[in-house]
Amino acid sequence: MTFELKGKDQQSKARAGVITTDHGVIETPIFMPVGTVASVKGVHQRELKNDINPDIILGNTYHLYLRPQTTILEKAGGLHKFMNWDRNILTDSGGYQVYSLSANRKIKEEGVKFKSHIDGSYHTFTPENVMEIQRTIGADIIMAFDECTPYPCDYNYAKRSMHMTHRWLDRCINHLEKVPFKYGYSQAFFPIVQGSTYKDLRKQSAEYIANAGAVGNAIGGLSVGEPAEEMYAMTDVVCEILPEDKPRYLMGVGTPINILENIALGVDMFDCVMPTRNARNGMLFTAHGTINIKNKKWEADFSPIDDMGITYVDTDYTKAYLRHLFSVNERLGAQIATIHNLGFYLWLVREARKHILAGDFRTWKDMMVKQMDKRL
Repeated sequence: MTFELKGKDQQSKARAGVITTDHGVIETPIFMPVGTVASVKGVHQRELKNDINPDIILGNTYHLYLRPQTTILEKAGGLHKFMNWDRNILTDSGGYQVYSLSANRKIKEEGVKFKSHIDGSYHTFTPENVMEIQRTIGADIIMAFDECTPYPCDYNYAKRSMHMTHRWLDRCINHLEKVPFKYGYSQAFFPIVQGSTYKDLRKQSAEYIANAGAVGNAIGGLSVGEPAEEMYAMTDVVCEILPEDKPRYLMGVGTPINILENIALGVDMFDCVMPTRNARNGMLFTAHGTINIKNKKWEADFSPIDDMGITYVDTDYTKAYLRHLFSVNERLGAQIATIHNLGFYLWLVREARKHILAGDFRTWKDMMVKQMDKRL
């Protein structure tokens, strides 16, 4: 994997770059639609490619390990072939899912023993077997195994957890050297900065991660319930330390406003379930604010869903029709809203890139943040 900076904003720390892997080019800043179980919920791969058009999507190690299981993925020739997706894929390490299963897991130095949410069976994730699982899934970018701490988090717990994440990182790196690539293309490995919302821990962790010398780096443990100001403060601290010549990935973030503010702090890559999950609940993101399409006010509104027309659904359907679909629990409603939201997120990061290269990102960002911070 290579990363090349193409431009920097003079009024902020925003940057535009290009990541190149064996599955093609990723223009940054980028948003990665979440394809948890080898599918971006409710969207055909053809629509994903032609209408939403992301350079990269995300798969989930924990979920793919449980179903369809790595044996099936290996027989298929890896996740790309299994789901018929010929562009880039990133897999997270399962650390976040293990964190969210707090009642059903035990964390020890060796790794994490957890109970499957599907059938109650017991499994263990260690830094070593998570590297093997991700090799078998076959993503282009794979993540270190880490512990994601909750918010709020006791300082001493955050410190102990961070040091364990660092020890796990060393084990990941050592083990990766012994596990060859499986499908004839290479995989890039990103370690993850932790440290909760404590500035001194984030600094320490960012330094440790930077010293690992990986081709890219991730920031984890944010977007877990902390106020946005704390997220931005921690991102700022970390981006000051992580090397400038490598991509920075902020995991699990966030709203359109969160994304723009973090781009301004020097982040290049994002993923979040928000555009798809909120779509299924009838919330649409637009350049002028958010729409709850279930509200009665849209009942007889025959204007297009979004006159910006970013994806075909925006002008093919009206607000009144989409509201009707939600009112009768028709699955097509969630599908239309999902395509709209993902299209909007990809439009947003690509516009950000254009403005970074044009030199007026800061002005545009401030205007967009104000504009999007409304309920329509």
